[in-house]
Amino acid sequence: MAATRDPDATRARIFDAAVAEFARYGVAGARVDRIAAAARANKQLIYAYYGNKAQLFSQVVGRCMVDLAAAVPVDPDDVERWLDRLMDYHAAHPELLRLLYWEGIEYGSAELPDEPERQDHYAVKVAAVRDAQERGVISDAIPAPDLFFLLIALANWATVVPQMSRILTGETESDRARLRASVKEAARRLVGT
Repeated sequence: MAATRDPDATRARIFDAAVAEFARYGVAGARVDRIAAAARANKQLIYAYYGNKAQLFSQVVGRCMVDLAAAVPVDPDDVERWLDRLMDYHAAHPELLRLLYWEGIEYGSAELPDEPERQDHYAVKVAAVRDAQERGVISDAIPAPDLFFLLIALANWATVVPQMSRILTGETESDRARLRASVKEAARRLVGT
């Protein structure tokens, strides 16, 4: 009896294998052969479902960002709790920040293949910050796009460079709690609350 094909399950396996591969090796270092082997899928299916390696990478980053946006919506009305949720998410899913870091290495300041979609993605988040500024919930001393960038940088950097975090701030649970409290204090000062 022949095995039943499940294209959705195959796509999901390919996607998960691609996330792991790209997070570990970036675009240039990733190998479609390894993705296919990890996904237990034919290499040609990867090209059929996702396009070339660069297109696959773009889709992986895009969907991971959508997953983050759904799991941790920006909440400028409660910046501290939002930062807690953001840091918890990245601690549980460090692959997204690794993907973004690799994307930065690969593309530098050049335009991204999906840049219009990325701009739309961030525009919604910046609009939420701007709205909170207009309502007087947070300070408007820093322009909304810059403020949002600074807040996510504060929250994300320890996950992006865990070795620096360990060396500079320590590695115990109390060290991590202290750093989180410091991140939230810095954020409070940035938003003027």
